[in-house]
Amino acid sequence: MTTPDHTGPDPARPGDDPSGWVPDVSGFDPTDPDDSDGTDGADRDGTDGGGGATVVDLDKARGRRPAVPPAPDQDSDSADDSADDDDAESVDLTPPAPGAPVDQADDPVRPWAFLERRQTPIIPPWLASRATARASVRQAVRYAGYVVAFHAARTPKYAGKVAVWAPVGLVRGASRSVRWASAEEGNWALRQDAARRNDPETWLKLDLRRQRQTVVRWPILILATLAALLAAAVVLFGPVPWPLRLAALLAGVVVLARAGRPQDRPILDRVSTGSRYRKLTAELVRRGLTSLGIAGITSAVAKNPGAISFPQEIHRDGPGHLAIVDLPYGVEAAEVIARRGRLASALRLPLDQVWPDTAPGHTGRLALWVGQEPASTMRQPDWPLIRTGQVDVFAPFPFATNPRMDVITVSLMFRNWLFGGQPGSGKSFALRLLVLAAALDPRVEIRGYELKGVGDFADLQPVMSEYGNGFDDDTLERCAAMIDWVFAECRRRSERIAFYAAAGKAPENKVTPELASLKGSGLHPLVVWIDEAQELFMSKWGKQAGEMLERAIKLGRALGVIILLGTQIPDKDSLPTGITRNVNSRFCLSVADQVANDMILGTSAYKNGYRATVFEPVTEAGWGILAGFGKPAADRSFPVAGPKLTRIVDRAIELRTGAGTLPAPTEQTRQAAPTVDLLADIAAVWPAGEDKEWNETLVRRLADLRPDVYTGWESAQLTAALKPHRITVADVGRRIDGRPTTRRGIAHTDILTAIAERDRKRKAE
Repeated sequence: MTTPDHTGPDPARPGDDPSGWVPDVSGFDPTDPDDSDGTDGADRDGTDGGGGATVVDLDKARGRRPAVPPAPDQDSDSADDSADDDDAESVDLTPPAPGAPVDQADDPVRPWAFLERRQTPIIPPWLASRATARASVRQAVRYAGYVVAFHAARTPKYAGKVAVWAPVGLVRGASRSVRWASAEEGNWALRQDAARRNDPETWLKLDLRRQRQTVVRWPILILATLAALLAAAVVLFGPVPWPLRLAALLAGVVVLARAGRPQDRPILDRVSTGSRYRKLTAELVRRGLTSLGIAGITSAVAKNPGAISFPQEIHRDGPGHLAIVDLPYGVEAAEVIARRGRLASALRLPLDQVWPDTAPGHTGRLALWVGQEPASTMRQPDWPLIRTGQVDVFAPFPFATNPRMDVITVSLMFRNWLFGGQPGSGKSFALRLLVLAAALDPRVEIRGYELKGVGDFADLQPVMSEYGNGFDDDTLERCAAMIDWVFAECRRRSERIAFYAAAGKAPENKVTPELASLKGSGLHPLVVWIDEAQELFMSKWGKQAGEMLERAIKLGRALGVIILLGTQIPDKDSLPTGITRNVNSRFCLSVADQVANDMILGTSAYKNGYRATVFEPVTEAGWGILAGFGKPAADRSFPVAGPKLTRIVDRAIELRTGAGTLPAPTEQTRQAAPTVDLLADIAAVWPAGEDKEWNETLVRRLADLRPDVYTGWESAQLTAALKPHRITVADVGRRIDGRPTTRRGIAHTDILTAIAERDRKRKAE
């Protein structure tokens, strides 16, 4: 290269140092062909004809570096030469030599590898099951019906529009036809332009062209008009059926109206102004998940957009679409479930239309189901047992539906239930559904109290051996006495189980369907329910009732005793923690806060995303989180009321009458099948000379008289047993060691009067 005749930096080279420093190039060998850069020897040795300094091209100097580092077995001279070739500003951009491989090499391509790939199902997922196919067809039919009804309601409006615009369309069509036949469309403007330019030759050519076109078009128009008139005459006056004539007339008028209407004035109204349902797509799911604010998802997607993957294709699943999503490493599906509200916002859908859940496989796999419409607007099917069917408490039966309208089954035997929810959540109806199911098994004995006083369970009274309604002291005392009786019944049943276990008829020391059906075994299923249980546990009988009920729950599960509890206020005062810890089936409907949610569903349920706080009372009545049957999930219990409830009760009465287990009205106390005469026994043990006596004294004497019957009885139980005989229990005062003492008791005259009245009725019969 040539150099300028000066010793300072070349101003045309902005990369040179302005201080005049020149790189040392003494290491370059002029005889080495690799060092040749197209310059002569004078340039290399730093001199020229003028004796000036040489400026070296740094880019070419850097390019003289060896492309790869010298091999370890090269001699030292070669290494030194290579090192000398590098100047002070050289930067080695050569990547380091790769080391030994850490991961094994990929498997070689195999011809049969396609057999190992996941194949698309032959039958589409929305046709894979009868329920899914029915849901799809039902959704299509429902939408078609809606469209038909929508337009049918606007028929008068459409008829008015057609009547106005059809004449306009007729005139407009005739005008356009004449213009087409005369060939003036476009030609007239061109002839005018030629006339303005004083170009007669062009004007004549255009007019001649127009005349040639009209010679063909006018006959076509005339023939078409005659054919149309002839066809109209045949349709109107010929042998054409009137439905076809009417259809042809309407079609012609609609075509004319369509041609005559303004461009911005359609005849038909739009069915909807916006999309109610957005089909689930991968991009929509990714956008929704990345907007949740979960650090693990945000950071993973920022590094790798494919961190959110889909092991299956998004497909139709019932009345909606299902997406199975593999979340980024370290992110659990529960974190997404806990942010269901944010996810619904990201998808721009109502909350009850978006249902995230855990999917089988691993904890980071999410099953996101999005319905075609909100669950609150879907029509829930009727309870399958309304019209026909019988229940076996040892087997599952329908209880609820999930958001996809799939039927959820539950069971009663070997389970105890807890229902919780604020007023208007549908708690009592859900509890009543289980009692209805128990009524459809004629072997089951049912006893219960509703401590709300509104009579939600009154229709079931004919099939119950004991029933109470109200929150007065007398009803609460009877309810507490029932719990004491249940515990005593558990002790009695434990002896019967031991007897049958010794005989080889009770494997695992549990009630079996055979023992439950065996008459005289004393091990028939027993369902005991209490609605608004907080009224009892917060009363003066609450502490003892809670302790006895906890013991009964622990003992009764294997003995055929099933306890159902419903409460509005699930806290440690209104619902003893010993009871909640031992209940194995729970249904949490709408609650107000996290504390109530976890009191019903268990600790950390709210944290894990199972939140009944998202359900609104009244508008979403019946929706709740069902736990105890697989993983917890949102379900909606079947609503059964009115004539449907009456129909089920009538069928239950018929079943029990045929089986001989329908309790008589006079037997609907805890002595459902009395073997003794309570009034006669009280009269026999009555202390001589006493006009009134305490209940506690009488139950002690009764236990001495008949230990197999009255052992374990307390004052409250005696009060409840005397209530059907209309014997009033009142306070009886006495002096004990000179100190006045008052306790509950009865009068001797009341006992004698009740015996006389009963005997009189028996003689009259």
